[in-house]
Amino acid sequence: MAVEKGFSIFNHMISSKINPNEATITAISRLAAAKDDADLSFELVKSLAKYNEKPRLRTYDPALFCFVKKSDAEKAYLVEKEVLSMGLSLEEPEIAALLKVSAEVGNEEKVYEYLHKLRMGVRCVSESTAEIIENWFSGEMGAKVGGLEHCDMGQVKDVILRNGGGWHGMGWIGKGKWMVQRTTVGLDGCCCACKEQLACVDIGGEETEKFAQSLVALAIEREKRTNFTQFQNWLDQHHDFEAIVDGANIGLYQQNFAEGGFSVSQLEVVVNELYNRSKKWPLVILHDKRIRALLANPSNRGLLEEWIERGFLYGTPVGSNDDWYWLYASVKLKCMLVTNDEMRDHIFELLGRSFFPRWKERHQVHYTFAKGKLKLQMPPSYSLVIQESERGTWHAPLAGEYNDESLRTWLCITRPGLCEASDAEPSETNGIHDQSSNSSIKTQVGITTGKRKERSPSPIR
Repeated sequence: MAVEKGFSIFNHMISSKINPNEATITAISRLAAAKDDADLSFELVKSLAKYNEKPRLRTYDPALFCFVKKSDAEKAYLVEKEVLSMGLSLEEPEIAALLKVSAEVGNEEKVYEYLHKLRMGVRCVSESTAEIIENWFSGEMGAKVGGLEHCDMGQVKDVILRNGGGWHGMGWIGKGKWMVQRTTVGLDGCCCACKEQLACVDIGGEETEKFAQSLVALAIEREKRTNFTQFQNWLDQHHDFEAIVDGANIGLYQQNFAEGGFSVSQLEVVVNELYNRSKKWPLVILHDKRIRALLANPSNRGLLEEWIERGFLYGTPVGSNDDWYWLYASVKLKCMLVTNDEMRDHIFELLGRSFFPRWKERHQVHYTFAKGKLKLQMPPSYSLVIQESERGTWHAPLAGEYNDESLRTWLCITRPGLCEASDAEPSETNGIHDQSSNSSIKTQVGITTGKRKERSPSPIR
């Protein structure tokens, strides 16, 4: 009776020439889905166009979930297509539903696609989504997928490298039944069930370049002068850095006391520590006005002049925002950024929420000075995200808050012979080593290597 009454009110609105808004259509679409009429639910959503109303993701949910309930995968895919055409993004409930219906009808390509959409958009999955994943890999249809067992593994490795690690997206590897386990991952990133070493996932090369270009566009738009273009040109000639240092953030760290000011000694400790780890000087970004003030102090002059002579101190011009400079340099050069700035200001919001948090997780180095002693907090040795290895294994972290990441539950999904414990030494990669623990953590960010060019002094305006 409630459903009938709802439609009666809606029909009266339409006959009275009262245009429904998005909330009205969402409500009546839910009523249509409640009586298992998924087609009507979907048609109601599409009718919003003639009322000049924009749908939201919630507007499509009743039709999508109803089609999934009826195991009508093809129409569920049409709803997804419509959602994406409106510039909306799927969230975990929608992706999980599409994964479920794809598994039910045995559409292995779609299952593979939605696993990667979960990897991109969700990272840690809920318990209900984990059960959907488990059911697919444990079932008969999941055991039949394969086809890449004889592929060129070198090509797979190359694709994983280009993608930033942790996935290749080329299709199912191996054949036969899957072994699905719930396990944990050690702090060193080693799966406690299959002994696979999980990756520290970076954003891919193409995404990185797009990110860098978006930074350039925003910086040039908001900087009053053309100095940022000059910095781009300078960086093209001076690109042999493995770390970028937010000088102001470090120099002003814990200096909010009566005698506090800018601590050159703190900045010097960070610079020397980074050099000792990689035998390369980091690029230090500071406002030109700050540099001139520090040079005026005889106790600082010798050190700063040495940094300028060595070519790793860059002064940003008066009136500029140095945030653009150190962020662009670390993105462009694919290297570490040493700062405690959590990058939550409005300028960072302009960069979007798609992969900026992933980039920060992989590239930001935090620091502390506990009792005057520097401690660098390097990026984690592995990423909390669904991972697909070059050997075809899958690992998926379950959502939850943990003080100790070694307690988090993971799905470990392997096939016989795909992932065996190996005593081989890990491959060498360039980067800054974390020497604050017993294990050495290496950053895998595609660092540019080679002989350092002679540098001209950094521009101090």
